Amino acid sequence: MSARVEFFFDLSSPWTYLAFTNLWPMLEQAGESAVLRPILVGGVFNAVNPSVYAAREMTDNRKLAHSWKVLNDWAALAGVEMNFPSQWHPAKSVNAMRFACALEGDQDALRRFAKAAFESYFGRQENLDDADVLAAVADGVGLDGAALKAASQTDEVKARLRMNTEEVIERGGYGSPSIFVDGADMYFGNDQLPLVEAALRRGIA
Repeated sequence: MSARVEFFFDLSSPWTYLAFTNLWPMLEQAGESAVLRPILVGGVFNAVNPSVYAAREMTDNRKLAHSWKVLNDWAALAGVEMNFPSQWHPAKSVNAMRFACALEGDQDALRRFAKAAFESYFGRQENLDDADVLAAVADGVGLDGAALKAASQTDEVKARLRMNTEEVIERGGYGSPSIFVDGADMYFGNDQLPLVEAALRRGIA
């Protein structure tokens, strides 16, 4: 049976890290599974959500300032280390997402790499755009970092990342994570995971 949930994600997003962490226990409890779909969130913002950049530049933005507090509250609740923002913020994620795309055909490996990459960037404050750091992250979870580094530079993997990004835009996505249930029912972000769970329950009622 195919997965009912698609999780379009970029490793540079702290809210995506939280959603990724909280997704799997929810799915396990619901008896469901998910397919991870790597995207380049900057490409999404450029196409349909450029206001994100303007918001970052507003130093007196109360909502943005409060969001850091909420982010840390969610991180404590999820039990993840959130040392963010770091010197690398806002991170360039193209190399990381190409690594992820190279693993898309092996979902178990992709899930292990994604978890370790999140921990690298948000926990240890390592450079998400450094291919050598990413290769070491891959090695640390039993993958072949050197092979992934090479694969990430192939035209096939680059094209897959572009296609995934274009697909999520075409389907209505505007950021990371964009979560789809049963194909067309879209949700966004960690805060909406309870709605994802409710949608899954409705689908089997």
